[in-house]
Amino acid sequence: YSVVRHRDVRACHYGVIDKFRLQISEQSQRKALGRKEVIATLLSSAKEQQQKEEEEKRLKEHLTESVFFDQTSFQSEARSASSGPSSLTVFLGIMCIVALMLPTLGEAESIVPVSLHLSVNQKLVAAYVLGLVTMVILRI
Repeated sequence: YSVVRHRDVRACHYGVIDKFRLQISEQSQRKALGRKEVIATLLSSAKEQQQKEEEEKRLKEHLTESVFFDQTSFQSEARSASSGPSSLTVFLGIMCIVALMLPTLGEAESIVPVSLHLSVNQKLVAAYVLGLVTMVILRI
């Protein structure tokens, strides 16, 4: 009758595979009658295992979120560094500036034809769109 104990139970030893050789012999003889190798693995308790899995899950979620945010910020930086504003954005900005420079309806003396005179509301829309275009160009 023998007892085998693991005396150094620490988390770093979880999952380590140990081999024990059992050898059976008669007490009076040295010759072995039989032997068997037993493989043993130190496992953590169910509670410790559950805590470890939850911690790993939280860590993976955190890493996934941080990688996602890092990639999106990198992609937006790469887009802003690699290319300037699109030609459509620039064209829209120039059109808004031209619209704001045109005379307002009701101005009497102007060399611009009356059909190109804009209302106050049209100029307000042009000013608003110009502000949005400016924000896109400056990436605010």
